[in-house]
Amino acid sequence: MLDQYKRRIHYLRISVTDRCNLRCVYCMPEEGVQMKSHHNILSYERIVDVAREAVKLGIDKVRLTGGEPLVRKGICDLVEQLKKIPGIADLSLTTNGVLLPHMAEELKMAGLDRLNVSLDTLNGEKYKRLTRVGDLSHVLRGIAAAKRSGFKGTKLNMVIIPGINDDEVEAMKLFCRQQGLVLQRINHYSLDRLDSINREYEAERPLACSCCNRIRLTADGKIKPCLFSDIEYKVDFSDLETSLKRAIMSKPQQGVACQSRENWQIGG
Repeated sequence: MLDQYKRRIHYLRISVTDRCNLRCVYCMPEEGVQMKSHHNILSYERIVDVAREAVKLGIDKVRLTGGEPLVRKGICDLVEQLKKIPGIADLSLTTNGVLLPHMAEELKMAGLDRLNVSLDTLNGEKYKRLTRVGDLSHVLRGIAAAKRSGFKGTKLNMVIIPGINDDEVEAMKLFCRQQGLVLQRINHYSLDRLDSINREYEAERPLACSCCNRIRLTADGKIKPCLFSDIEYKVDFSDLETSLKRAIMSKPQQGVACQSRENWQIGG
């Protein structure tokens, strides 16, 4: 489906939870956040309903995000259900990799096509500082498990933070070549200002607004047409088609700021 600016919207990002097992400095406050209860997030059945209707409107790419999607119980069941929807050509998931050592094989068997693993540094001490509670070895084991399970084209998401890890880009490129990964560089930004995106470094993300092809479904049942906007609509499950069309046609030509949600609620 085309939005009002003739962009083809064919990518649905689904946040399945606002919970996470890390506390990254650019995503969550140090003291943590008040998480939504399971009663206030969409059931898998309803997520599948939204995805099925979205496919009818031209969505052919779906990504599961969070928070950390692997902390939600039964996530592989959701993958399996989504994979059965005719028309979804690419089903992927973004994870911090911590739980992949135990879950990569099951995710592959459930039908997941691709993985993105978030990793900003190869320095163990720096990783601990950036994530506040993380252990780099867990992620490295997760990447190895993904390879053993048969995942191909796994992307490594590196948020480039000036003065923190910008000196590691070349090392990360080498690591990705050695491991058969695809490096995806993400310029650091704050949701509350589009102009906060640091353009000093060459990076693949965030996309330019003119190229944006996505909408987002939040864990609590809202559709966001733009990452850098407060525009969102509660999903009407009695009329999913109208809900999705309304969001797509409300997608702004260019975002400005999102002050109503944080990164951990949207999934990037």
